[in-house]
Amino acid sequence: MFYNNAILDSAKPDNMVKPKILIVDDEHAIRRFLRTALTAHGYDLYEAATGEDAILQAINVRPDLIILDLGLPGINGLEVIRRIRGWAQTPILILSVQNQDTEKIEALDAGADDYLTKPFSVGELTARLRVAMRHIHKEEPEMVFVSGKLRVDLTARVVTRDGEEVQLTPTEYDLLKLLIHYAGRVLTHQQLLKEVRGVGYQTETHLLRVHMSNLRRKIEEDPSNPHYILTEPGVGYRLKVDV
Repeated sequence: MFYNNAILDSAKPDNMVKPKILIVDDEHAIRRFLRTALTAHGYDLYEAATGEDAILQAINVRPDLIILDLGLPGINGLEVIRRIRGWAQTPILILSVQNQDTEKIEALDAGADDYLTKPFSVGELTARLRVAMRHIHKEEPEMVFVSGKLRVDLTARVVTRDGEEVQLTPTEYDLLKLLIHYAGRVLTHQQLLKEVRGVGYQTETHLLRVHMSNLRRKIEEDPSNPHYILTEPGVGYRLKVDV
């Protein structure tokens, strides 16, 4: 076992508060459509039409998740992501008419967690929201993982490298946690995508590479020569453990 300080899980009462979602889109029709659809699914909705208003709402409302359009007037969506990521790790789902891989990768590089192309179905949107909400509300076992200079407190969701705290996005954290649970074993691209993103995402290996690259940049001393997250060419990734 590679866990230290193992403690029995503690049960917590169910949280009956509605999840708060901030919708950021300059099209009134889109905001109205999302408000109607998501309110019916039990979410508490807030709206913003500009990048500037989005940042203010994120600060004041502290939403559980943000749905963000990239093509905003004033501060664009990419800049909104970068500014929010400066102080919060709130899951961000991008909605955009752009369907190019370069656009998706740029948004993920900036700190987004998922990307949905317009037009989209309510079913697909709510499925992705459920995945994101499971990630942020899932209870963690009270354990600490330590390997070399890397320390991950799975209870507090705190990651440190050489004593310095590292800020991970929810997707990056979930990838690291999954690798920890299977430390020393190879996980395929499909396994990682299925567990972290959900069924139906197993072919999006290019997005997985972006998330892994960002994760390595944050926890590795030399991301170009990783010590912890090793690539198994053509197969997947493996977390190396220092005994």
